[in-house]
Amino acid sequence: LAMAVIAFSFLVKLIYKGRVTAENQAAQARQTAESEALKRQVVEARMAAMQAQVEPHFLFNTLASIDHLIEVDPPRASQMQKNLIALLRASMPTLRESDTYLGRELAVVRPYLEILKVRMEERLQVRIDVPEGLLSAEFPPMMLQSLVDSVRAHENAPVFTVLMQVWLVYLADAFILV
Repeated sequence: LAMAVIAFSFLVKLIYKGRVTAENQAAQARQTAESEALKRQVVEARMAAMQAQVEPHFLFNTLASIDHLIEVDPPRASQMQKNLIALLRASMPTLRESDTYLGRELAVVRPYLEILKVRMEERLQVRIDVPEGLLSAEFPPMMLQSLVDSVRAHENAPVFTVLMQVWLVYLADAFILV
């Protein structure tokens, strides 16, 4: 009987230890998930702050360029104005969304690049190569515009080409745009 009690006691301790270990692992998993959620919120907040800074700067520069072109080259001013309208029309719906699709993002980026082409003239050449099937793929809002915005850092370069290629990679049961 004593051996049975000892064996039973050992079994209870073993089960209890397993339960405590499982609870500790669950608590650690919750902490990791909360930490990852906080990291994502920080990234999203930084992106929102960046959008808030970039958009007014770009808008004011574009309006100033249009104002100047009205005096010296009215047809280019008109084209730039049309591209600005297209950019604003395409980007307004995406500003408050957490996810959008590649086609909508390209609708924002194309007029953005056209505005830059008017400002940079023949120094900027653009080719966007995106397979038709990828246009409906989910894509973070304003991400392409942020990437293309780096073009402005090279506005004084003699000539350069912006080549935008998009590949779709299947990884861990999800499609990833590269």
